Amino acid sequence: MTYKIAFFDIDGTLVNEEKQIPDDTVAAIRELQQSGVTAVIATGRAPYFFRPIAEQLGIDSFVSLNGGYVVYKGEPIYRYSIPRDRMEDLVAQASKNNHSLVFEGEEAYFANTDSHPHMISSVSSLRVELPGFDPDYWQKADVYQAFLHCEVHEEHLYDFPGLRMVRWHSSAMDVLPNDGSKARGILELLKRLNLTPEEAVAFGDGLNDKEMLSCVGLGIAMGNSHPDLLPFADYVTKSVDEGGIRSGLQHAGLL
Repeated sequence: MTYKIAFFDIDGTLVNEEKQIPDDTVAAIRELQQSGVTAVIATGRAPYFFRPIAEQLGIDSFVSLNGGYVVYKGEPIYRYSIPRDRMEDLVAQASKNNHSLVFEGEEAYFANTDSHPHMISSVSSLRVELPGFDPDYWQKADVYQAFLHCEVHEEHLYDFPGLRMVRWHSSAMDVLPNDGSKARGILELLKRLNLTPEEAVAFGDGLNDKEMLSCVGLGIAMGNSHPDLLPFADYVTKSVDEGGIRSGLQHAGLL
């Protein structure tokens, strides 16, 4: 199979624990692009969280917010937000449990608390600016994803129809529409480009990459992946700091 497009997660895939892109990864992505293969970011992050990364790699197409907001060559082509009534249920339950929420929109994000320790620790781990404070933002703008700040033993409090949770931090989970995922956004982009899933490669390392690795022709897990991701991968490459991107692209026959 000749692959024509490659999707890359960010945290733990393109960037290491210090949130830096290894030099060999930058070089591998540039070689890939020079060969005519389209490189696309596929991330749970919102666009305002990764603009410097995209610019450093020369990537202008992305599947962001876990498939909720898709851009091709700088132009939005797909949006899939959380239904307002589902957000209302989530806000009420989180308030009852004294759990902080962060609402992620297309251009900005806001928290319903300004100093909750779980919110500060999880968002700070991304090395981005803390959100603004606007507890009513979800009523005024489309929310594509939310951060729910609770611990593992409290997850059972949030079994809502229409929503699903994916943990990414010891005190934070992504909240998505029940059928939302990176795979959904990827399939929308592939359809726009008249490509089949079999013509795509994807790289990831986290629990929100399960659907993405499963839906493409070649799903590659990083060597530093969460163990529960590995059964969904076709191939396990080296870790992000050991040349994992280049090694995986070579396995795919793209370098």
